[in-house]
Formats: sequence, C-alpha cells, structure tokens
Amino acid sequence: MGDLPNELQVLVDALNAIDRDARALVEGLSPEEGAWRPAPGAWSVAECLDHLATANRVYLAAMDPPAARALAAGRARRGPARPGVIGRWFVRSLEPPPRRIYRSKAPRLIRPRQAPPLADAVDAFFASQEAVRRFIRSYATLDLSRIRFPNPFVPGVRFRLATGLHVIAAHDRRHLWQARRVREALSGRA
Repeated sequence: MGDLPNELQVLVDALNAIDRDARALVEGLSPEEGAWRPAPGAWSVAECLDHLATANRVYLAAMDPPAARALAAGRARRGPARPGVIGRWFVRSLEPPPRRIYRSKAPRLIRPRQAPPLADAVDAFFASQEAVRRFIRSYATLDLSRIRFPNPFVPGVRFRLATGLHVIAAHDRRHLWQARRVREALSGRA
C-alpha cells in the first residue's frame, strides 16, 4: 500500500511517538524496578504495559471482523477517518492526566496479569502497537468513519472504527502517563 491518508498517518505518527515514550520509560529499569508498585493496589510499570497490550488486542479483535467484512464488501473510503461527536468526547476522556470524574477500574477482561515480567510486558506492548499499525495499513482504503464495531466493554454500544483507533492511542498515552508517575516515584525513593 502507498502513502496513508493524512489523518491515518497522524495516527501512525502518534503510535510511533507512544513507542518512543515507552522505550524511554523502560530504559535502564531492572525487572525488580519494573515490578515495583508505589502503593498497595497500584500498578507497576510492567502492569501498565501489560494492561495496554491486552486492551489493544481486545479492541483490535472487536474491530477486525467488521473491517474485514467491509473490505470484502468494497466499502471504499469516502472521507477522513475521524471519530463522531460522542467518540471525540470519549477519546478526550481517556487522555492524560485522568480526571477524577472519568476514573474507573479497568474491566476484568483487560486487567493486567499479576506481576508480569517486565520484558514480557514490554514485548507484548510493542507487538500490540505493531498490530494497530498493521490494522491501519490494511484498512486504510475503507470508510473507517462509517463502519462500526461493538464496544468490547460496553454491551450494546457501537463505535466507529476511526473512534476505536483514536481510543487506542489516547488509552496508551493515559497509561504511559501513569507508568511515568510510577517511575518518578521509584526514582524518588532511591
């Protein structure tokens, strides 16, 4: 596939920036430091990355079947891949820092594993990021603003594929922000 449409390239660039932030975050962390929690019930850096990897896989698993059906049906792109009004609100609610009104526990389906090894969580996170980029490249010719998928966490709610892609990026930024706070707390205790 050739060049991506501008708004999809912006998403890929955002994912690439997220990858750079994640690499900087884990650089020099030992496995023990990656598993350190700043408080009981708080997540470690490894758990934040594990959560993101799982959430990205779950979201893509919900998004892929409608996208594949649309590709087979020839639902060609008619405009930019952008979230709708509700989708934009939801994406904004995920951006860091989390606001008290929007805080909630992660759905059980995407809670991180208990104390995942840092290297495993990092690898899983980067693999999930590449899967999102692959999804964008594979379905760039589709009308991503009109094709909907079932939200895997809220029964009965359907999002645009474009919204799903923006949700993934915002959710990544949110939990990398959280993981940076953990790393800062770790540095502060030394």
